[in-house]
Amino acid sequence: MDPNIFPTKGNLLLAKKSFFLARIGYELMDKKRNILIRELMELIEMAKSVQSEIDKTFPPAYAALQRANIQLGLHDVAQLVTSVPIENSVTVKTRSVMGTEIPFVEYDKTSSPPPYPYYSTVEALDEAKAGFEKVKDLTIRLSMIESSAYRLASSIKKTQKRANALKNITIPNYENRIRTISDILEEKDREEFTRLKQLKKTKEI
Repeated sequence: MDPNIFPTKGNLLLAKKSFFLARIGYELMDKKRNILIRELMELIEMAKSVQSEIDKTFPPAYAALQRANIQLGLHDVAQLVTSVPIENSVTVKTRSVMGTEIPFVEYDKTSSPPPYPYYSTVEALDEAKAGFEKVKDLTIRLSMIESSAYRLASSIKKTQKRANALKNITIPNYENRIRTISDILEEKDREEFTRLKQLKKTKEI
C-alpha cells in the first residue's frame, strides 16, 4: 500500500499540495498548447502563401527556360548551366517557441550577376535565371516553414498528451485521495468525539 494514502493529516496536506501543483501544471500545459497552436496556424497560412507564390513563379520561369533551349539549343544551355555557382550560403539556426526548437534559415539573398556573357546569350535565359532564383528563395522559405510546422505539430501532440494525463488521471487521482483521506479523518474525529462524550458521561455517573 502506498504510504502517501494512509489517512493522516500529513498525507492530506501532501495530497492537497500535489493537487495544487497538478492544477498549475495543467494550466501551463494548456496555455503552452494554445500558443503553439496559434503559431502553427500562422505557419500554415504562411506556407499556403509561399506555395501560391511558387505556383505562380515556376511556370513562367520554366517557360523562359524552354524558350532559351529553343533559341540557344539544349547543348549550349546545359553548358551555361554548369557555370552557375553552387549555393553554399545557407545556414540553419534555431529559435525557441515555448521550449520547442524550430529552424531559422539564413542565406545570401543578394542577386548575383549572370555567370555567362550577355552578348552570347538571349533574354529568355536571363528571365529564366531571375525566375528560378525567386523559386529558390521561395523554396528555402517554404522548407523552413514546413519543418517548423512539423516540429510544432509534434510538440503540440506531446503537450496535449501531458495535459490530458494531468486532467484525466493525475488531478482526479489527487481529488479522490483528498476526499478519501478527509472522509476517514472526519470519521475518526466523530468517533473520537463520541468516545470522549461517552467517557464524560461515565465519569459523571
